[in-house]
Amino acid sequence: MEAPDFWDDTERSQLKMKELKSLKDDVETFAKLNGQFEDIEALIELGNEENDASLVDEVKEELVEFEATLEGIRMKTLLSGEYDKDNAILSLHAGAGGTESCDWAGMLYRMFTRWAADKGFSVEVLDSLDGDEAGIKSITFQVNGENAYGYLKSEKGVHRLVRISPFNAAGKRQTSFVSCDVMPDIEEDIDIEVRDEDIRVDTYRSSGAGGQHINKTSSAIRITHYPTGIVVQCQNERSQHMNKDKAMQMLKAKLYLLKQQENAKKAEGIRGEVTEIGWGNQIRSYVMQPYTLVKDHRTGVETGSVDRVMDGKIDLFINGYLKWLSLGCPAPSSGGDA
Repeated sequence: MEAPDFWDDTERSQLKMKELKSLKDDVETFAKLNGQFEDIEALIELGNEENDASLVDEVKEELVEFEATLEGIRMKTLLSGEYDKDNAILSLHAGAGGTESCDWAGMLYRMFTRWAADKGFSVEVLDSLDGDEAGIKSITFQVNGENAYGYLKSEKGVHRLVRISPFNAAGKRQTSFVSCDVMPDIEEDIDIEVRDEDIRVDTYRSSGAGGQHINKTSSAIRITHYPTGIVVQCQNERSQHMNKDKAMQMLKAKLYLLKQQENAKKAEGIRGEVTEIGWGNQIRSYVMQPYTLVKDHRTGVETGSVDRVMDGKIDLFINGYLKWLSLGCPAPSSGGDA
């Protein structure tokens, strides 16, 4: 990535440092992979020389770790999109279903934050609205880390949950839906024109956790873009001005991605709010009763380890999606456990 002409020396230096760190991390990963390979070879030779079958289990453990490292490197080579290396901004919106759907949104937020923690990424909440009784009605948060958008773009769409609801006194199975929108946190100024007459800017009092200033002033910002229906919100920053700048940055990023999709003649647009969060639109189903199964309907990748998935072990689906894209969206194929 080349620095735009309007960036100052400090921004150019930060970009170079970021690229340098990425290259250093790649070298360290390859060195780790080479060391794992040598360790496995040494264990196999030792086992053969000593005729020691007890080393088989240790070799298997080393091999699992080696394959995980190799897979991570392989997946990184598939991240060739213009903004794949950027941070990611995710928005979750509970569908119809009241408390159950809000609880499902909260579960998904926990899943993504667990995944981010495993990667060493940080999470910053930009805007949130709690459910009336439990869970989250909507939340927008930023995941900061190398290639965060490249990985998490796989999560854009409707996520469907099937379980016996703890909020249903009759103990019946219930289906809930939550939409997930994903966009890159594009740091440079995007050459997208946003006319004043095309947007409405609303201010409101922040509803999430925060300091005294955040909770008692109308510093939160909501921007509605009339031509596309895109809605973006931000309440996390310390001032109304900073919230507006962040919201405008998010709007321009969405408009840029929408323009890219239109140029590629794709039917789906990138919108701030999914118009229908329900049947027929889900990208992935999470079934907890009467059996356990998580299945991605685009790639066919599935696993019965639903608890591991909800604890953030979603690399199986992310990797499956990246492979699926690299092969030109082929016919679905099955996968193993998460």
